[in-house]
Amino acid sequence: MRQVALIYNPASGQHPERRAAQIAKILAALRNAGVEVKAIATKSPESAGMEALEAVRQGCDTILACGGDGTVHEVMQSLVGGSTALGVIPMGTANALAADLGVPASPEKAVRMLLGAVPAQVPVGRVFYRDSRGKTRSRYFIVAAGIGADALFISRLDAKLKQRFGYALYCVEAFRVWATHSFPMFAASFVESGCETPRVEEVSQLLAVRISNFGGLLHNLVPGAALGNNHLRVIAFKTRNRMRYLRFMAAVLFGKHTFSRTVELVKAVSVECRDLDGSEAGLYVEADGELLGTLPVRIEVVPQALTLLMPPKPLGRRPGA
Repeated sequence: MRQVALIYNPASGQHPERRAAQIAKILAALRNAGVEVKAIATKSPESAGMEALEAVRQGCDTILACGGDGTVHEVMQSLVGGSTALGVIPMGTANALAADLGVPASPEKAVRMLLGAVPAQVPVGRVFYRDSRGKTRSRYFIVAAGIGADALFISRLDAKLKQRFGYALYCVEAFRVWATHSFPMFAASFVESGCETPRVEEVSQLLAVRISNFGGLLHNLVPGAALGNNHLRVIAFKTRNRMRYLRFMAAVLFGKHTFSRTVELVKAVSVECRDLDGSEAGLYVEADGELLGTLPVRIEVVPQALTLLMPPKPLGRRPGA
């Protein structure tokens, strides 16, 4: 790290009024370490990517995304395929990538860890989807991409309420979705590792995961998921029964969850999803907690696509685990 752009969302997290003081401490810590750094406040949720791209053009070798998973998601869109490194300082409501990397919640401690981190190239996910105008778009993701109830949940989150209530709002909205959603089925075509012939299943929820530790209550949601994997770990709910959903999530909270015929864990190279014939469900897709669009969807992995600042522990995870 020699020339750094610190991109932060001034409205991220539950205490934006503290943001200026935290950013000042981070800048001071970096400058004391001999790093040339400038702070860039995002102008809108979508501006972080353009600001990262401009910082790269100006010669920055590292971009520090200072916020939640949404800020990381936007920044990484401009860094995939390049040599500029991405570092994460968790200051959002959801900080799943930071939790997986083992980055401390304290911004000052996070900076100290990042100063000793090693840049490493990692695969990322890519999701193709249909936007509100009916056009096919794509986005990269690093945490997870989901279709079904979780994307509906994301669509219902109010930004101002999320800032005010944080995880409490997440819990309320999750219960609302569980209690009122009809869990319509859609078709998912999996190309599994070591198999060329796709397998088609009818599912009501699909989650393609890139990390092993979401932090908090979901610290071990998907066994075998890892940033170094050149495949996807996919949870497929092949049921509309809300009690099965409830039992599975309750088991997750206690670290006792297992997979079965109705809630399957799939090791896949790619997966394609579409509405069932005659369905008018208009199911949503999300990536890294950001609402994207609707079906049809294709999800795949792009090998060695992103340079990520990683502490030694995550680097020890073997690719393809």
